[in-house]
Amino acid sequence: MPTLTRPPVATDSPVRRTSPRRTGSRGAYKGLLFALPFLIGFLVTYVLPIAYAFSESLHEKKGTGLGFGPTRTVFTGFANFASVLSDSAFWNGMLRTLLFGTAQITVMLGISLLLALLLDGVAARAVRFFRAGLLIPYVVPTVVSSLMWLFLYSPTGSPLLDLADRAGLDIHFFGGLNTYLSLGNLLTWQGIGFNMILISASLQALPRELYEAARLDGAREWRIAWSVKVPNITGILVLTGMFSLIGRLQLFTEPLLLRQIAPESINTDFTPMMGIYDTAFKTGNYQYAAAESLVLAVATGILAFVFYHVTNRKMS
Repeated sequence: MPTLTRPPVATDSPVRRTSPRRTGSRGAYKGLLFALPFLIGFLVTYVLPIAYAFSESLHEKKGTGLGFGPTRTVFTGFANFASVLSDSAFWNGMLRTLLFGTAQITVMLGISLLLALLLDGVAARAVRFFRAGLLIPYVVPTVVSSLMWLFLYSPTGSPLLDLADRAGLDIHFFGGLNTYLSLGNLLTWQGIGFNMILISASLQALPRELYEAARLDGAREWRIAWSVKVPNITGILVLTGMFSLIGRLQLFTEPLLLRQIAPESINTDFTPMMGIYDTAFKTGNYQYAAAESLVLAVATGILAFVFYHVTNRKMS
């Protein structure tokens, strides 16, 4: 008996196929929507202020009537930038901050590296406890920690000076080199925990087989730390060093608050940021302060770029 087969049903509409180009454009459009909040925030908080500062830096306020009449804002081009480039106070503050930051960052990262290496050999539960304890100074707001050390450095109510007097010691926290030591102690106390966490995370990511192979070769723990662990985390050391350098060149809050008890040791242009603040809000020369801010930003970017590439080349 012959088998009956149903004839194929004809469809009027053809199968639609999405082209790869159209799929890619849809994906790019969705990615742009996800990134839109960040782009708006970046535009509002970074691009527009920089553009406004650049616009202000091209102008200058000039008085009329031999300085007794009303002031008017006039376009002066790059005259403010030329003045900043020849401003010895600005560049002395930059050099002072750079030299101070070089010494302070070296000490801070050295202590952070030592603590991270010590914690790398401690049990997991103890590591969590010590990490949390060392991270507390970083969690404390900058103003709060600065005020705390301001009290400890105060010549009238400091418990440290009281203990030193009872021990017969004459200690001064400010004046000459002591000013830099006191400020460096504050900044190191703030930054050790954060840098230690980053270095410790890099150590945890290293394969444990490297340590076992070194132990089989007879290497002791200090030799493993120096010859195996440190060479494999140079990337994070360079990164933390670069971030710390950028932070030191933008140093402002800590010396500004310490100036309350040591105005003779920390002047108004002790750091570039303090000089910019004084020019803008005490002198009222916002146009010149805007030019100083842009020069500082460019100089910081150049120094960070040079530091990153020089240290990366030496450690690679």
